[in-house]
Amino acid sequence: MISIPAGLLLGNFTEWWFHRIVLHGMGRKRGTFWSFHFHEHHRNARQHNFYDPCYRRPPLGWHAQGKEAWALVAASVLVAPLILWAPWLCLTLWYCAGNYYLTHKKAHDHPDWARKNLPWHYDHHMGPNPQANWCVTRPWFDWVFGTREHFVGREREAGAAS
Repeated sequence: MISIPAGLLLGNFTEWWFHRIVLHGMGRKRGTFWSFHFHEHHRNARQHNFYDPCYRRPPLGWHAQGKEAWALVAASVLVAPLILWAPWLCLTLWYCAGNYYLTHKKAHDHPDWARKNLPWHYDHHMGPNPQANWCVTRPWFDWVFGTREHFVGREREAGAAS
């Protein structure tokens, strides 16, 4: 049963790595496939106090949230062969992909819920440094790599609101 905790760790590491390297690395350049994240999703979150109205769209369209969903579907297909050799690992990674999508969507549909339950992700969008706090579902690899920067409930947040 080591496959389940290994899958949770691998899923969270992948979330951290993909967000940092792909979405904020390649995605910073306008016109790339991944630019939706930085140039649409981050803009919307800033303009609407963390709420992203684009999550009201159908999930598998060719738009920012659709591209996010399609990337998770593609990743799930890529790990599917693991079901033969490491079924619990595969199932856990599928859980991580689904949980990521649902958690991220809920967060940007319900900013107050996100601020309370996912402060690290709220900090990523609303804090002064969008180049920190890469995790969405759990801040594990932000802790490991020292990229967790606190904003919610701190003096800097109170100053930003005024």
